[in-house]
Amino acid sequence: MNVAIIKYNAGNIHSVVNSLRRLGVEPLLTDNAEELARADRVLLPGQGEAGCAMGCLRENGLDTVICDLKQPVLGICIGQQLLCRHSEEGDVDCLGIFDAEVKRFSPSRHEYKVPAMGWNSLYDLRTPLFKGIDENEYVYFVHSYYVPLCSETIAVTDYIQPYSAAMNVRNFYATQFHPEKSGDTGSRILQNFLDMDAND
Repeated sequence: MNVAIIKYNAGNIHSVVNSLRRLGVEPLLTDNAEELARADRVLLPGQGEAGCAMGCLRENGLDTVICDLKQPVLGICIGQQLLCRHSEEGDVDCLGIFDAEVKRFSPSRHEYKVPAMGWNSLYDLRTPLFKGIDENEYVYFVHSYYVPLCSETIAVTDYIQPYSAAMNVRNFYATQFHPEKSGDTGSRILQNFLDMDAND
């Protein structure tokens, strides 16, 4: 299988590379439009700041490339946020795949810390991305911004309030959590993405 990871100015990409290698896949890290179009699966992972990330994508023409992809695409962490319409982080317009706005956490009590960091459970799981995953399985999160619940939400978690732990529209999937840091559950989610039929 030909799996491509979008190369742009973001951190933590190599942990995704290593996770895919453990699943028997040698991914291609690329910012080449033709290579991305030819791939069977494309991932948009990373950690970073939304304004800088979108600037990098636009500078390299990757914003239009991503929106035109027809194969299954998986955004991870900031990758989910970049697939949304707009982010409060940097007050930046994003890719607009998901009709949602990324918000900053506003802690209502002292015990809530931002960024949200650590293990949290998933529920209301939908789509083949979560095949074989039980309700209330735990996965790993690190983020200061979140996507509110919306029609494109396919998994929910709670921190300060319920929000979108994962999203889907057409061939685009995304997780706010890091499957590559989420043990066996995360590995199963990545494998489900690799196994997904293009029409799922």
